[in-house]
Amino acid sequence: MKILVLKFRNIGDVLLAVPLFSNLKKYYPNAQIDISVNKETESMVSLNPDINKIIPYDRNKIKSLGLIRRAIKETVFLYSFRVNNYDMIINLTEGDRGAQIAWLSGAKIRVGYQNQNWLFRNAFNYHLPKQNLIHTVEQSLSPLRVLNIPIVGKKVKIFWSKEDDKFVNKLFFIDQKFIHIHPVSRWMFKCISNFTMAKIIDYCEVELNIKAIITAAPVKAELDRVNNILSFCKSTPVNLSGKLTLKQTAALNKKAKIFIGVDTAIMHISAANDTPVLAFFGPTGINNWGPWDNSKMKSGYLQRNGVQTMGMHRVIAESRSCQPCGSDGCNSSKISDCLMNLDITMIKNSIFEMINGKSN
Repeated sequence: MKILVLKFRNIGDVLLAVPLFSNLKKYYPNAQIDISVNKETESMVSLNPDINKIIPYDRNKIKSLGLIRRAIKETVFLYSFRVNNYDMIINLTEGDRGAQIAWLSGAKIRVGYQNQNWLFRNAFNYHLPKQNLIHTVEQSLSPLRVLNIPIVGKKVKIFWSKEDDKFVNKLFFIDQKFIHIHPVSRWMFKCISNFTMAKIIDYCEVELNIKAIITAAPVKAELDRVNNILSFCKSTPVNLSGKLTLKQTAALNKKAKIFIGVDTAIMHISAANDTPVLAFFGPTGINNWGPWDNSKMKSGYLQRNGVQTMGMHRVIAESRSCQPCGSDGCNSSKISDCLMNLDITMIKNSIFEMINGKSN
């Protein structure tokens, strides 16, 4: 059995698809399972023992080409899957690219979302339901339900190398208790107030006397925002922003007492590490994207907003009627009003309870 999974989305989306592979491998123990993802998301599935091969799609490079060269590259990429003679194609993303690959693959079993393009209306012979209010982990497992394959586990896992562990172990603070804080997202409308985040850092460092370790991607906008946050701080946390790879960040996170951050891929990495998460949500739906507790078989996020828990993880959000809106900030401002005035007392109480092992 040769199986190809397609997941052309962002980093966190790819990570939350991981439980699909362990279940497929359990049902088809001798299967060769490949995955095709957008370039720069490979680290979410690399070193996973259930995956045979990762096939990256360099979307940015291809889009930068002229019309003719781009068409040639796209065509070569699409037809490259046919020679592998896959028995099953599972497309976890809506859109034409996955439908095109499935249609051209020659696979007998083709699972995906019903395509609206009449050219690819027969791309799939098994159709996935719309996600609606379902958690993304559950939605990633929907192909198994469609194919009547039993679901034996829902654990999200991430893997890194011994070299990543060695790098992290050399950091001077690693033997002490610390809190991992990832205060930014590539989507700035997901961020809380810089002043509130500075208060959170100071609370950890000064009142709890626990070292705060700050991380961020090596992107100017994120680094600038971290620097602005730190300008409001009265304490001196360890700032590793832009200095770690995603794998190194995962290795670091595994050693943290708790994780504090916004709705971003690092939040999902923390949950995959079984490191307790305190996350802040605004425009995005908690029921779809809340941090997944690996010890559970059912999502604990029953509401679209508000303060909620799932096992060891907590999500803080306001309960405005407009949440979640899915917008890039109020009136496309890149600033979400629902994240600007979160209750700092509630946040501090949550941090204290989580540090002391109290969960709902």
